[in-house]
Amino acid sequence: MTAPLRLGTRRSALALAQSQMVADAVAAASGREVELVPIVSEGDVNRASLSQLGGRGVFANGLREALAAGRCDFLVHSLKDLPTAQPEGLVIAATPPREDARDVVVTRDGTPLHALEAGARVGTGSPRRIAQALRHNPRLDIHDIRGNVDSRLARVRDGELDAVILAAAGISRLGGELGGLRAEALGLAEWPTAPGQGSLAVETRADIGADTLAALAALDDEDTRAAITAERTVLSVLDAGCHAPVGTHASIADGDLRLRAVVYALDGAHRIGIDRTVRVEPLRGESEPVHDGPGRVEQGYARETGSGNGADAADDGGLIARAARIGREAARRLLERGAADLVPRESTT
Repeated sequence: MTAPLRLGTRRSALALAQSQMVADAVAAASGREVELVPIVSEGDVNRASLSQLGGRGVFANGLREALAAGRCDFLVHSLKDLPTAQPEGLVIAATPPREDARDVVVTRDGTPLHALEAGARVGTGSPRRIAQALRHNPRLDIHDIRGNVDSRLARVRDGELDAVILAAAGISRLGGELGGLRAEALGLAEWPTAPGQGSLAVETRADIGADTLAALAALDDEDTRAAITAERTVLSVLDAGCHAPVGTHASIADGDLRLRAVVYALDGAHRIGIDRTVRVEPLRGESEPVHDGPGRVEQGYARETGSGNGADAADDGGLIARAARIGREAARRLLERGAADLVPRESTT
């Protein structure tokens, strides 16, 4: 009898829920049973603020160590928690179709974030969300919080906080039940989220069996992979950690890749942003125009080859490489405009 595949996952309710979704899909693709292997990460036991933990992969390192040691066959990560540097010997085998990438503000009565009264207590541990919230409403009293989705919602329901800011995808994967609370979805144009937010990453060893790799790769969505490659390349070139005050969102529609990236001062007082739209498919014989903000057009570099920044593109000159090129160019322009003065730098991203 064929042994089951072992899926390593964090122990939180959200991690188990999204891992079970992937397990069911891999079982269907491979014809093999998939069992979950709960693993404790540093981020689960270290209760320090995310701003102090920085971009050191605290939610991924323990899982990756277990994978490299052979205690499991593959992992499922929330992609926004992954450092941009890919460890030697491990590969991202699939990025399934992305869910809602937006953040939501959850309150008791549905009051929008900008209308919350002075001194309203808003909970989030993300430096990006803190900066964005203060930019939208500088009268807020921000509380640096950690904890799972249910515990954060309970703090609003019990009156300890007036609002919390959460990822829409996480709420959805847990069933979408808010227990009588109200959610305001924040538009990505004005409130870009963490690189990779709403996406999962299925990671395995580079030497895993071909049948297993094929079953995992069957879950991959190329448009999602291209979008998150552009986003994460911005973060990598900026030399910022995955919890830095940087918001990026990319999407592909009608053959165009649209990327928005914003770097925020920690207090939300200043920001530097860029919008880029590049024709990425089909690839034409000449480079396509790049629209870099209102009224500005310059030649693009859609044919440039390169790495997919941890997305492990099998095709040097394909869509993933073009997405990485767009991300690098966007980051370069942000740095030219002074982004380095706003972003805390990380020795390990």
